Amino acid sequence: MLSIHLEHNFIYTIAEDKLTDEDYDRLIPLLEEKIRSFGKVRWYFEMKEFEGWSLSAMWRDLKFNFRNKENLERIAMVGNKEWEKQLTQLMKPFTGATLKYFDSSEHEEAKNWIKKIEL
Repeated sequence: MLSIHLEHNFIYTIAEDKLTDEDYDRLIPLLEEKIRSFGKVRWYFEMKEFEGWSLSAMWRDLKFNFRNKENLERIAMVGNKEWEKQLTQLMKPFTGATLKYFDSSEHEEAKNWIKKIEL
C-alpha cells in the first residue's frame, strides 16, 4: 500500500506492506505530472513495515527512475531495516538523483533535506 501526498515539486510517499502494480498505476501519473509542471522533483520515500515490491512493481519503479534520471533531483529513503539502507545504495546507478538514506527516527530531517535549497 502506498500513501501519497503532493506539495509543489515534492512527492511524499509512505510504503507499507508490499507495493504492487496498482500502487504504481496511481503513483506514476502523479510523478509524470509533477515533472511536466516543475521539470525536477524531489521524492520522500518512507518505508513502514515495508515488505518490498511485487516483481512487476519493482520493474516499473526501476524503469521510471531510469527513464526520468535527469528529472529526479533528490530522493530521501527513510526506513529502519538494514536491507532498506542497502537498497538505497543499490538504487544509485539507476537514478541521477542525489539519494540519501535516513533512519525512521530522522524522518523530519529527511523532509527538511528534501526541501533544502543548494546555493
